Amino acid sequence: MGAILWMMVFVFAVPASSSAQDTATPILDHGEGSWTSTVIAEGLDYPWDVVRDGERFILTEKAGAIVMIADGEVERVTLETSAPLRTDGGAGLLGLALSPDFASSGRAFFYYSYEAETGPANRLVSAVLDGSAWRETGILIDGIPGHRLYNGGRIARGPDGHLYVTTGWTENYDRPQDLDSLAGKVLRVSLDGTVPADNPFPGSLVYSYGHRNPQGLAWDEAGQLFVAEHGQAALDEINIVRAGGNYGWPLVSGNETRDAMEPPFVHSGRSTWAPSGIAFAGNELLVTGLQARGLLVLDRANRTLRTIYGPDERYRHVLPDGDDLLIITTNRSPRGQGPSADSLIRLSPQVR
Repeated sequence: MGAILWMMVFVFAVPASSSAQDTATPILDHGEGSWTSTVIAEGLDYPWDVVRDGERFILTEKAGAIVMIADGEVERVTLETSAPLRTDGGAGLLGLALSPDFASSGRAFFYYSYEAETGPANRLVSAVLDGSAWRETGILIDGIPGHRLYNGGRIARGPDGHLYVTTGWTENYDRPQDLDSLAGKVLRVSLDGTVPADNPFPGSLVYSYGHRNPQGLAWDEAGQLFVAEHGQAALDEINIVRAGGNYGWPLVSGNETRDAMEPPFVHSGRSTWAPSGIAFAGNELLVTGLQARGLLVLDRANRTLRTIYGPDERYRHVLPDGDDLLIITTNRSPRGQGPSADSLIRLSPQVR
């Protein structure tokens, strides 16, 4: 059974001009100084994903811990896995999604990196919270090609009830365009691990392909899937993804075009956002920027991203919570060494 460590939670608040929140103002119209920030928990080490379960927040840490934050306390439990985690670079325990019956079953889904006989790999697994222990219970997708830096790793349950999973290109120029490879893709799988009958390629988990290192998944109110992915030396992308679509990597990027390949909805040009987690607050797309060192919002009309919160930290994921926004930091680069001094932060809009 994984060891359990208890930590004190440190909470800090920056006073707002009023306790009421400005719910009428679109996020796009909020400036960088328009937020009250409260640190819910600090002392986190390279958190990668965060979800909410009632009044409790559940996070993954890359080194293999699941962190549960509730009632002013932080509980850290190691996920018991069927293979040792591979945690070099950006690999490790990454994405997290809760089963719709989590309250009764304790079931969730995780994406983690390990070392297969064929080399670095990733897998999607089911796990259960049994008392205070988290343990793996089954493998839904195995043998996803892995890499020190490019593993994808995001999981999200779509409006159709299926799981969507992002995978990295592993620095192999053939895999993203190869429909027989799971690398450089968005995958779609049923909660029981079977291939949905209406997937675009019969018998295949592949939902879309031609991706480089996608790390963000979110659906707008119309059910359109948005995917954020890291580009090669800039040219980061926000794509509107359709079933069976080819998003071009490594054959095209940025403004380049080719028949039967989908252009990005917006890209970063010569600058770099290094986008990771994304989420919709209403119909506004929020994007966390690691290299941009800020929380960004999509201006759909002008096809640009605008910074709305930008203290000098690397932001990994965002979770809307009513009028508030929750963000986690990942302040160590995957190319760096040592601990990553990170926090879970609540942003509340100030009244004007």
